[in-house]
Amino acid sequence: MSGTDPRRTALVAWLTSIADTEGLHPETLRPASNDASFRRYFRLDSDRAGTRIAMDAPPEREDSRQFVKVARLFGRAGVSTPHIVADDLARGFLLLTDLGQTTYLQALEARADDGRLYQDALESLVRIQAASCPGELPPYDRGRLLTELRLFPDWYIGRHLRATLAADERAALEDAFDLLIASALAQPAVYVHRDYHSRNLMVLSAGNPGVLDFQDAVLGAPTYDLVSLLRDAYIEWPEERQINWAVRYWQGARAAGVPVPEDFADLWRAMEWMGLQRTLKVLGIFARLFYRDGKDRYLADLPLVMRHTRSVVERYAAFDGLRRLLDRLDALTPSFAPVGAPASAASAATAGKTEGKPGASPASSETAD
Repeated sequence: MSGTDPRRTALVAWLTSIADTEGLHPETLRPASNDASFRRYFRLDSDRAGTRIAMDAPPEREDSRQFVKVARLFGRAGVSTPHIVADDLARGFLLLTDLGQTTYLQALEARADDGRLYQDALESLVRIQAASCPGELPPYDRGRLLTELRLFPDWYIGRHLRATLAADERAALEDAFDLLIASALAQPAVYVHRDYHSRNLMVLSAGNPGVLDFQDAVLGAPTYDLVSLLRDAYIEWPEERQINWAVRYWQGARAAGVPVPEDFADLWRAMEWMGLQRTLKVLGIFARLFYRDGKDRYLADLPLVMRHTRSVVERYAAFDGLRRLLDRLDALTPSFAPVGAPASAASAATAGKTEGKPGASPASSETAD
């Protein structure tokens, strides 16, 4: 099978070349998880550590140097990230320590103690933010924020719903974008993981959680990773639980010297607005993953992401124009598989979630960005 996959063949050859040094068994290589990007992860046996993870990231598509850099930055902050055992950055191969096979999402679906898991995740988030240093990561600037927001009209509205915006709707959308970007840029800059949620956090027996998929980290708003965790695309929690966890984060962040507002109400508002930027982006990304990349499993998560979006636009009068646009688009939301969708997308597109419980979705470590 590897003969039809040149990169897998090359990966096996590289692992074989370091097998004696690292105690590896390349013949045991098997898929560990797929990624929403061009990265692939494999697991293989090792005499020294039970199992290792081999990462394949085509260098013309992915910059493995950033993965290595952020792993070390976050690791020095006291967070559990994979250690780099060996690398061939020129070809995009990494050998990593294995953080296990149980994601937060899988554990929550099995009714694990969500209070303990989320407290661990919030404490790790504070450690990451408290370790922030200027200049180490690229800025989450206006250009990057706006590029992400434009995924919503380009891929969700235009491609997924096949809708055209009127002039006043385009103006309302641009006004909303300006407000969200201004809110994000008004916040102090800290390390931002950019995908800190239940599929990228691993349950560990010590040093919980294991943190994955951090290679796109930037310097940006403290509330970004907070809302990514509390309102991720795969789990829906009652607002009471979200507030409780946000208060715990706020208290821990202030104690650690993270630059968060003195008034919790200000943090909550900033978190909600940051969350709206994220959900608009994610709606576009999930549509793009299907139409451009042929990955239909994310269609099942669109309704939850839209509920997160609605919860903010219906609370703040500043987004009334966006709310009216969403009202009109509601009537266009496909209740069937989009044109060209694989058969499996038909059921995925209509799958729902249960409020207050972890949502059933494919358990893997994948990025939405």
